[in-house]
Amino acid sequence: MSHSDTPTEKATLATTEKTPTRWQEYQKIVDNGLWKNNQALVALLGLCPLLAVTNNTVNGLSLGLATLAVLLISNGLVSLIRNHVSSDIRIPVFVAIIATAVTIIDLLMNAYFHILHGILGIFIPLIVTNCAILGRAEAYASKNTLDKALVDAFFMGLGFMLVLVVLGALREMIGNGTLFDHAHLLFGEVATHWTIHFSDHYQSVLLAILPPGAFIGLGLLIAFKNILDANKTTQHPNALGIPVSVTSTQKTETIS
Repeated sequence: MSHSDTPTEKATLATTEKTPTRWQEYQKIVDNGLWKNNQALVALLGLCPLLAVTNNTVNGLSLGLATLAVLLISNGLVSLIRNHVSSDIRIPVFVAIIATAVTIIDLLMNAYFHILHGILGIFIPLIVTNCAILGRAEAYASKNTLDKALVDAFFMGLGFMLVLVVLGALREMIGNGTLFDHAHLLFGEVATHWTIHFSDHYQSVLLAILPPGAFIGLGLLIAFKNILDANKTTQHPNALGIPVSVTSTQKTETIS
């Protein structure tokens, strides 16, 4: 004999259907880190080192890798101790963890990449003041499990590093007419001949490798991202006739 579900059963079923799976949560984290909440293009955090060291690809990649390593260490440790630290002292504790991670990375780079360490200079210790790292520790790692905190750290760091690399590559190509110049400083002697020269008679554009070029390049990257996002969004009336923004993915799901 069939019978209708009770209100409690219906509510439980609805909650179960709406609860995202672990892989869906990971996918959302990846999406936010690489695109929707990119720390450089959307949150606009960590702009000081981003603008200062991206005069070539290798410098941008090096600082990006250092920042990624610090994010992984700090997010992992913050997540592990999140239930053992009082909310009154959490920020000083998070800063101490980040400073420890940065010191470790700084010493390792000085030992194994000494010349590159000298080129990046003060911007390696300044990773401590990168608001993107403290922001992820406070907003995400301190409220989530270790696996989610590490995934968030990796993709937030990867998204930040990709912007550093792309901006550095653009400035190097326009400013010097080369790509991957001085790659041996990061990858060793095997990368001595990795440098790409676009022309023997290239007239360099000095503006590209100066500070104003960094601001212009970052502005163009942000504009490019905003254009792509705008093209994915269209206005459609809802049930009340009010126009709302709908992404192309949402539109496809509605039609199907």
